[in-house]
Formats: sequence, structure tokens, C-alpha cells
Amino acid sequence: QVQLVESGGGLVQAGGSLRLSCAASGGTFSRYVMGWFRQAPGKEREFVAAISWAGAMTSTAGSVKGRFTISRDNAKRTVYLQMNSLKAEDTAVYRCAARTLDRNALSAELNDYNYWGQGTQVTVSS
Repeated sequence: QVQLVESGGGLVQAGGSLRLSCAASGGTFSRYVMGWFRQAPGKEREFVAAISWAGAMTSTAGSVKGRFTISRDNAKRTVYLQMNSLKAEDTAVYRCAARTLDRNALSAELNDYNYWGQGTQVTVSS
């Protein structure tokens, strides 16, 4: 069983930065593709970023490209999302997800991830 716990959310002014963390327990973290997704009120959950097993490959949604960076530390069993130049439209609940199938392929599809954290709220004031 894999458990994911996010932290680092909060209230920040537009133009500011936050770093989200997602700590994993259970299983072989270094063999999980990890992703970040977000969901704003009244909107569907959307892909933000994903990272491969060793971090050599990353994928980032167009809406956050150049502002958000995903990274991981397998020794700490943690994945990060560095968010810079935040905008009001980045306000959402951010959730990390693990794809534990034994395949090192990035995905932006919700259904490809089989474990999810509870989420952390990010609010950007304009």
C-alpha cells in the first residue's frame, strides 16, 4: 500500500513562489512515475507535471511551463513542485499521484495513476 502526503500549500500573492512536497511511504518509490495534478473550484482535475523514476524525464503542462518545476529525491522518497511567478488562476487543490505500474513512462492521464494524496490548498491572491 502506498501513502502520499502533500505539504507546502498556502496563501501567496501573485508573483510569489511556493514549493510543494509529497512524501511517499510504502513500496518502491524509485520505481514510481510521480505526477502533480490540480483542481480548482468548479473545474475538472488537470495535469500539472510528471517525472520519471530517476528524474531524467519530466513533462509539464503548457499553462505552467517555464514557471513550475517538478523534481524528486528518491533517497527521501519525496517529489517536489516548485512554483514560481504564481498567478491567481493557479489557485487550486494540488494533489500528487503515483503510477506504480512497472513502466517508466510519463503520463498526463488521471487514470494512469493508481495512488493519490489528499491534496494541499494553494491560494494566490491578485
